[in-house]
Amino acid sequence: MSGHNKWSTIKRQKAVVDAKRGKKFTKLVKELTVAARLGGGDPAGNPRLRLAIQNARAASMPADNVDRAIKKGTGALEGGEIQELVYEGYGPGGVAFMIEVSTDNTNRSLSEIRNMLEKAGGSFAKNGAVAFLFNRRGMIRFDAEKYSEDQIMESALEAGAEDVVTEDQQIVVYTKPEDFITVKEAMDAAGLESLVAQVALIPSTSVVCDAELAKKILALEERLEDNEDVANVFANYEISEDIMSSLS
Repeated sequence: MSGHNKWSTIKRQKAVVDAKRGKKFTKLVKELTVAARLGGGDPAGNPRLRLAIQNARAASMPADNVDRAIKKGTGALEGGEIQELVYEGYGPGGVAFMIEVSTDNTNRSLSEIRNMLEKAGGSFAKNGAVAFLFNRRGMIRFDAEKYSEDQIMESALEAGAEDVVTEDQQIVVYTKPEDFITVKEAMDAAGLESLVAQVALIPSTSVVCDAELAKKILALEERLEDNEDVANVFANYEISEDIMSSLS
């Protein structure tokens, strides 16, 4: 399974990490704040903010927290300015990493991420050194045991999706980045509940991992994702089902 066709296995393991509500809420607050700063505080006219609010509600974030985060973004409340950055790097075995960051302290973020990559046997990379290996696409995943491909395809293609495929017991809808919110909201309106929905960086090539490399890569990915400043981690590794099972 590739680094971004692995949700069915990895997300269950990461539920323990995601259950750390403090860090999860911190990341959600940052996304709410950035979305409001960039597109305004009215979710009706700000698709990114609408999605951020949906994600916050799904995580049971209190409404007061959501409201404060939005007000910080619009300037109605004081708060440190959050910047969005993308860091590029290599992990063990030459696996390429794209790390999306939302931070109020760029020096801290840079230092911590560089340190994690180097301790894992990887390295920081210059802008553009890794990015060409990835394509930005909207991605919405559904449980193939809950829905048929025909069900998903009918709603997705009508809403403007690019492609619908079945991967790892999941049905995956791919969109252009600019069409992601429209397609996601159309699927929601049709009563189709997604497992994962995001604009992702999909690798065009992958590094096949043996068991030892897989262990190192997954450990590095988990450490990166556990950092409060890290919003998303994308990597171009591929791990077989047999190796994943042996590591579970």
